[in-house]
Amino acid sequence: MIKLFLVLLLLPSLAIAAPIRIKDLVEFDGVRGNDLVGYGLVVGLNGTGDGMRNAPFTEEIMTNLLERLGVNVNGEQFRPKNVAAVFVTSSLPPFARMGGRIDVTVSAIGDAKSLLGGTLIMTPLNGADGQVYAVAQGTIIAGGIAAEGAAARVVQGVPTAGVIPSGARVEQEVDFDFAGLTTIRLALRTPDFTTAGRIEAVINTNFGRNVAAMLDAGTVAFDLGASRMASPAHAIGRIENLSVEPETRARVVVDQRSGTIVMGADVRISRVAVAQGSLTLRVEEAPVVVQPNPFSDGQTIVVPRTNASITPALGTGMAEVDGSTNLSEVVAGLNALGVAPHDMIDILKSINAAGALHAEFLVH
Repeated sequence: MIKLFLVLLLLPSLAIAAPIRIKDLVEFDGVRGNDLVGYGLVVGLNGTGDGMRNAPFTEEIMTNLLERLGVNVNGEQFRPKNVAAVFVTSSLPPFARMGGRIDVTVSAIGDAKSLLGGTLIMTPLNGADGQVYAVAQGTIIAGGIAAEGAAARVVQGVPTAGVIPSGARVEQEVDFDFAGLTTIRLALRTPDFTTAGRIEAVINTNFGRNVAAMLDAGTVAFDLGASRMASPAHAIGRIENLSVEPETRARVVVDQRSGTIVMGADVRISRVAVAQGSLTLRVEEAPVVVQPNPFSDGQTIVVPRTNASITPALGTGMAEVDGSTNLSEVVAGLNALGVAPHDMIDILKSINAAGALHAEFLVH
């Protein structure tokens, strides 16, 4: 069995922060969707529906539906195999208007084997307040397939769930006076004081006056009155295309199942020694001081110099890391030596446990 080991390194020389639009960094106050859910019935299945003994609620909803259509089925015994009870979920996007179309997801809740080829019967979709905001109906596109014989069954994907593109029609709008807002709050998706401060600065610079104020690491308030904009829509349309350079925390993310390691350019490692198998690793920092020419206006600068060496040896090896070394150099050296994924992850865990890894360490 061949394992794929992927290491993504964002080196300082390559990881130059690029300006990002504010619309990709924040959520605007009031501009949000609303979750919808409904309970319905799928018909037209090819013998893959619910078993009425194991899903009596399917028979109940089918009886109620037929009675609403004028068909009297009281006292009748019927157990069809071509119907299934389902939950229908969707999200009402911001500023959705009556008559608009939205996508829906259909999921079986009984013992149906597949929803492939089924048709969802008219299903009201309710919001958190219990009101109906949309009605769904249409042919289901299932994401899998199932086949079975007398003694075996094969399933690929998830045939008991599917989607209906544009399968629901909006019947009621969410009541929200967006045009009446006097203050617009920008909520950062990843709260950070530095990023919030930069957003505040670029907005004030663009408008030529102090119209934005950072409230905390995750919120920037925009004063619509001080901005002299005609409406919140015009203000957001101007703000969302401004660009800033977001600041990110030093972070190392490890996925043990796939052997993937992702780290940022700001990850640093202090002096530490690690014993791992027959490996000797040494990383040393030897900065060089460069002096300007005599009688010149130049400045004395320190040029970083790093000496890294990895030597396989017999017996137990000792890895020594000296100074504020970039962790990407350590991982790059281990990867070039062919260290196994689980060994690489174990080394990173040991360095983090020793307190020498100066970054947020996340393991999935």
